[in-house]
Amino acid sequence: MKITQCFQALALGACVLLGTTTASRAEEETVKVGVLHSLSGTMAISETSLRDVLMFAFDEINAKGGVLGKKIEPVVVDGASNWPLFAEKAKQLLEVDKVAVVFGCWTSVSRKSVLPVFEKNNGLLFYPVQYEGEELSPNIFYTAEAVNQQAIPAVDYLLADGRKKFYLIGTDYVYPQTTNLVLLEYLLSKGVPIENIGGGLRKDDAGKVISAGKYTPFGHTDYQQIVAEIKQFAATGDACVINTINGDSNVPFFKEFAASGLTAADCPVVSMSLSEDELRSLPTKDLVGHLGCWAYFMSIDSPENDKFKADFAAWLKDAKVPGIEKMNRVTCSPMVLSYDGVYLWKAAVEKAGSFDVDKVRAVLESGEITFVGPNGLNTVEKNHHTKKNTYIGETKADGQFKIVEEFKQVYPEPFLKGTFVKE
Repeated sequence: MKITQCFQALALGACVLLGTTTASRAEEETVKVGVLHSLSGTMAISETSLRDVLMFAFDEINAKGGVLGKKIEPVVVDGASNWPLFAEKAKQLLEVDKVAVVFGCWTSVSRKSVLPVFEKNNGLLFYPVQYEGEELSPNIFYTAEAVNQQAIPAVDYLLADGRKKFYLIGTDYVYPQTTNLVLLEYLLSKGVPIENIGGGLRKDDAGKVISAGKYTPFGHTDYQQIVAEIKQFAATGDACVINTINGDSNVPFFKEFAASGLTAADCPVVSMSLSEDELRSLPTKDLVGHLGCWAYFMSIDSPENDKFKADFAAWLKDAKVPGIEKMNRVTCSPMVLSYDGVYLWKAAVEKAGSFDVDKVRAVLESGEITFVGPNGLNTVEKNHHTKKNTYIGETKADGQFKIVEEFKQVYPEPFLKGTFVKE
């Protein structure tokens, strides 16, 4: 080999070595975290904002030095409202990208799709959206509202308001179906006769009720017949609707509801999946007085919430997230519970002194990890759920909620099926 060629080879080797060393050093200085939400399809109306608030939280933490001295490096993937695709994306995040934690999912069907992937790979998922309970995975922490932290307080509020008839409607998947079975048992235990529970019952061959309420597919748009049925059900003047419709189907449902002449005074609707973020796409003038029940409302008056809203608005101005909306943005419970989840994970990692999933999980299960967020105090309980406040709000014409009742520090009870049945 000529001397010139020798020097060239040495130089090339040095460059390769330098590139490898630089890449290794970059990896040592960062920690990868996954973001798994629907950025397209029927659920994008709700989930895109969760991606946004996660990116805000990461930037906020990175600006203060990161986690254990490492900057957060987000790996964002699109579940595309396609439940099998969620599982594929989860596998990619855990097996290829080697993320330390994932923040994601909205629908319970997407969460159940990824659950076996997280358990097989011993991954860690923080799930931020209200759900039906009846689940406890060692690999999932549920910052969201369980049924006793949302649907049951909502029913209690309506019962105290004098409502005697309850129409159940939702999207046809596990969260609404399971929640409404629990609510059927709860309403019966409160003395509501079965004929005052609308939407229909379905029984198995043995006569056991296996479905309560009326259900429509994701993306459903024609609610004329269902709203006509609700109007007839509400003719007595003492009815209400428990709404677990998810995604953009809420738009045609409420448009049809308003067009029928029904109002919140005639028949209030309490929605479990309709927050300030979704109200941006709805005719809010027709929704005044209808109810929401969440662990957070944008209208909460507290220093933590004021700071969160101001900081998020400032971040949006300079955000470089692809396709991000910057105008007329709001905050909502799933966004805040996503934000809380990042800080609860950060606190656990720092207490454990490690990103190792087993060590982080042990700390989270200790009952000692708390975070005072925009919604108040959040405490991770041993059952992987969080104790937090619950708020009932009335919709205002501007798309915000007037808080009418607060339930302080509600302990999460994910397993409720059968607990209200009288022997």
